Amino acid sequence: MCARKSTATRRPPERKPLESRLRQFTIDDLQEWAGTKILGRARAYVKKVSGLSTTADGGIAAWVSGSERYATSVRILNGKRLEHACTCPYDWGGPCKHAVALVLAAAEALKGGKAIAPLAEDGALDRALSGDLEDAWDEDDDWDHEEDEWDTPRIPARRGADRQATVEKALAGQSREALLRLLCDLAARHPHIKRLILETEQLADGRTDQLIRALRKDIARLTAEPAWYNPWRGEGSIPDYGPVAERLRALLDHGHADAVVELGETLWEQGNAQVEQSDDEGETGIRLTACMDVVLEALPRSSLAPPAQLLWLIDRLFEDEFDLLGGADAVLKKRVYTRVHWREVAGVLEARLDAMPRPKGGGFRVRYFRERVLRVLLEAYERAGWKDRIIPRLETEAESCACYGALVDALLAAGERDRARQWCIKGYQQTVKEAPGIAAHLQERLRAMGQRSRRHDLVAAYRAQDFFSYPAVAAYRELRKASEKAGCWPAVREAVLGYLETGKPPADRAWPLPAPEVGSLLPERRPGQWSPDLDTLIDIAILEQRFDDVVALYKRLGTTLHWGQETDKQVAEAVAASHPRVALDIWRTIAEELIAQVKPKAYEEAAVYLRKMRKVHTREKSLGEWKSLLDGLRERHKPKRRLMEVLVTVEGKGIAG
Repeated sequence: MCARKSTATRRPPERKPLESRLRQFTIDDLQEWAGTKILGRARAYVKKVSGLSTTADGGIAAWVSGSERYATSVRILNGKRLEHACTCPYDWGGPCKHAVALVLAAAEALKGGKAIAPLAEDGALDRALSGDLEDAWDEDDDWDHEEDEWDTPRIPARRGADRQATVEKALAGQSREALLRLLCDLAARHPHIKRLILETEQLADGRTDQLIRALRKDIARLTAEPAWYNPWRGEGSIPDYGPVAERLRALLDHGHADAVVELGETLWEQGNAQVEQSDDEGETGIRLTACMDVVLEALPRSSLAPPAQLLWLIDRLFEDEFDLLGGADAVLKKRVYTRVHWREVAGVLEARLDAMPRPKGGGFRVRYFRERVLRVLLEAYERAGWKDRIIPRLETEAESCACYGALVDALLAAGERDRARQWCIKGYQQTVKEAPGIAAHLQERLRAMGQRSRRHDLVAAYRAQDFFSYPAVAAYRELRKASEKAGCWPAVREAVLGYLETGKPPADRAWPLPAPEVGSLLPERRPGQWSPDLDTLIDIAILEQRFDDVVALYKRLGTTLHWGQETDKQVAEAVAASHPRVALDIWRTIAEELIAQVKPKAYEEAAVYLRKMRKVHTREKSLGEWKSLLDGLRERHKPKRRLMEVLVTVEGKGIAG
């Protein structure tokens, strides 16, 4: 494993003493660099830092112990920039906890007046940071192996390919007699090696009956086992399908594709039932998938006629509720299956679909199975070169399968814009009550057609319909954009804000947009919908940077029972510059509520808002008030040791004192 390289651009190191360069950093800077979570974890690792050293390029380096010991270094660049490298496996874009712990340990050493020695050239730590890890681990391996739930195991330095080459070299020098003795000894001590040798001989002679019988017994035994796993205790019973996959592969490699497909059918039926009853986080399904991958590879090489192969796979896909046939799509796309083959498949699927009952009323289950057959049939039409059958079939199935969206898309692709529009309107009317999601997609298609036709007023009408259905700042932004193109935004804006205040629809004479082609402008009033809608009015005022209005609306909101902390946070962030006292009051309330939870995690969250307050107090030149706030918190919560530690981090002091 090599030390990770930082993405920061390398610059010549500064020549200021290390202490003066560390002194410029505050806890806020480290939090911005690493994030609150990593910074919190790093504090627990400061005492696990050993071999603290300065590097020739003006940085610091050390060993940091976790589940393993990691070589870690940090360079201090211009402009409070930090560049890190560590041999741990963490690679989520920012610094790891070991790098942050290194900085904190160096700051602690300097505050205590301890000198930090230069890094020993060509020592174990120097070589580890340079990538020469194997020698570094061998030279000094007496550190404490401490469990760390947040680290993953280190990737071994030696790879499987190297081991294989070593084994091959060792065997190449042996005589035939020595190799024979070695194999006989291994077969005697390891039954699976004995089985492999005997089955290889049987397959080479074309004798498969015994192997197939053994495989059937193994499949019956494995699929009858309970499949479960308890991740909290690390206990479980998960069937081992590895040997089954290996033996299926051996059969296929020796030309017995029919046997593999036949066994695969048995495994599919019994394995599906097992996965359905399993409680193992999907592990049994993953292992079965490895076996079915071999079966899918065997299918095109079997003696089944190509159309029969396709139908075999399609039927299994209809049954595949657990995604065990992940490689099926690659098989269906194989060029060995021609248009002639797909036309035969399409004919079979047409007959199946025509024979299926049409759903009545809700009929979800019947519709679900019919839709699945229809989707595969449409794909068969494509592959058979029968694209001219797609639109007629979709029109026939529109009501039964609610496939209006696919029909409209096909008509648009064929240039049939008027028919597409008519089907959008018809489909919306058929689905708006029973399937509102489908109706919403059809409304979106009508809006898109209006946009392509440059009907800006119609597009704005649909955007208004969206906004009145679910008032939100994102919908308001889209409505504004569309109405500006239609040249009627001021009138629309006035009507919209009036609606949010009163809940009354805009007057017809004042409303500048046409009626939508489907649905009504204003939906039925939803449960929980209030007038005035102060939350949305506040969001819009923030969007339009009307900060006086934001404060006025927020005060009105405070007299109601319908507001929450998210609105408080948004208002504080928005008005911190224009109305600092409002922001400070909000942040103080949030921080005190979090502290009242008496939880370390809540203290860390409270610190975020206390830091925001410090920045505003600094800008407003009212740090005396800020210090009084901290003194008051310390006085009232003196017994809360963890909170006292967190309050130190919000003071803005340098990490090196």
